[in-house]
Amino acid sequence: MKSESIHSIEISSLSKTYKGRKGKAVEALSELSLTIQNGEICGFLGPNGAGKSTTIKILMGLITATSGTATLCGLPVTDPGARKRVGYLPENPSLFDYLTAREYLALCGRAFAMDGESILRESQRVLELLDLREAADRPVRGYSKGMVQRLGLARTLLHDPDVFILDEPMSGLDPVGRALVKDILKDLKSRGKTVFFSTHITADVEVVCDRVAVIVGGRLRSVDVVDELLESGIEGYDIQVKNCAPALYAGLTSSPKASDITEIYVPRDRFNEFLAHLGKNGGDIHLIEPKRKDLEAFFLDILGKG
Repeated sequence: MKSESIHSIEISSLSKTYKGRKGKAVEALSELSLTIQNGEICGFLGPNGAGKSTTIKILMGLITATSGTATLCGLPVTDPGARKRVGYLPENPSLFDYLTAREYLALCGRAFAMDGESILRESQRVLELLDLREAADRPVRGYSKGMVQRLGLARTLLHDPDVFILDEPMSGLDPVGRALVKDILKDLKSRGKTVFFSTHITADVEVVCDRVAVIVGGRLRSVDVVDELLESGIEGYDIQVKNCAPALYAGLTSSPKASDITEIYVPRDRFNEFLAHLGKNGGDIHLIEPKRKDLEAFFLDILGKG
């Protein structure tokens, strides 16, 4: 059990500079600081080349930061023991394609020091969870891109880690596969797991994340609570009213929906006024639907300012 004072992931002033063409320095990350709380899902949102994969590779010990520090479950990422409690999915999983899925999971289970009984039980569980049971005894080389992605996630889940670090987990998946992965992420959160995943697809963040961190050009531009962002983005409401007097919606956009129902668009700043007027003049509310900016609009606004 993790101590409440130790965060799952802590990144402090992380920078990474590569040597580019003709010896020119390329700054992939610049002074990135970010803390991922225990038990939360945090989306790492940014355009291609923003520094998402570089950050994750540093966390997983695959590359070394130029400066700054990072810890996993309280241990420096340079300590191999830091990764024992982490499930990692790279952007493009590279699997031993001459093995079957079942053989591959058995190999991974042994790498995590799982006993034989646990490997058999957990392999069956994750194969069924990722809808790979029927293909479990076929060589991976015959798998589609989406199936390879799902097998990579199955491997990540196999040893039931505390923290999941996923680089573009929805990549290559069809709509059914994307929905499946989102359900898995929600289940992980319900069991107190921590998930940090990168993406450039705002809809994924909107559905499953508690917070979103936006990175552009190697620099962290924003860290926000997703629900608060969506609430602040409400611009108005489509309200369906039964038995509504025409005078009630004077000056507001309206359209008949049925013989006794009228839909009225009410700007956010007139919402309370409208409800008070409705109470005085009669009419029953049938439906209220907020009209809001989505995360894509928020993200594009940050890009524009950048």
